[in-house]
Amino acid sequence: MSPYTRRSKDELARRVAQDIFDGAYVNLGIGQPTLVANHLPAGIEVVLHSENGILGMGPAPATGQEDYDLINAGKQPVTLLPGGAYFHHADSFAMMRGGHLDICVLGAFQVSANGDLANWSTGEAGTIPAVGGAMDLAVGAKQTWVMMDLLTKQGASKIVPTCTYPLTGISCVKRVYTDLATLACTPNGLQVIDIVPGLEHAELERLIGLALSRFP
Repeated sequence: MSPYTRRSKDELARRVAQDIFDGAYVNLGIGQPTLVANHLPAGIEVVLHSENGILGMGPAPATGQEDYDLINAGKQPVTLLPGGAYFHHADSFAMMRGGHLDICVLGAFQVSANGDLANWSTGEAGTIPAVGGAMDLAVGAKQTWVMMDLLTKQGASKIVPTCTYPLTGISCVKRVYTDLATLACTPNGLQVIDIVPGLEHAELERLIGLALSRFP
């Protein structure tokens, strides 16, 4: 097996950001996806949405410039770009459910080979008691992308034949961005878009435990 280096969280966020198109309306989920805001390419306009009622978020504020009255859905301080807006939570969910978001980027515990998403519960005591807005985002956005580490801390793949955790959405995930590879969920199965240097296709298949074709 050839040596390879995993993408750092910022490198992974940069990889996701490079695929977001000019003019897109995008929701960034809680956790790793929020980092994508800091790596959007210069020269394009991307309108970031937060489910607590914001359109037009900018990158994270500089240290010491945080305003805790201006936060995202994960209660992290954010900035607001010129032209940004605040609105009621119900209006925010109407945007999510009405198909007005081009892309949502979510974390996940598992993604199945056919694009099922499990990202709200592992069944452990003391975890989040309900699915919350993730369900609305997963099925309401025109494209749902997942951003996560490929493997658990125990070395098991988070991309699985069938999800064993409670589902957030069925066949909703179009792309999975991980620290080792980027994959597309298609009607013809999982397809590899890119792999980190040094990681062979056969080794990626071994890690995931599924056959992977090449992205066209």
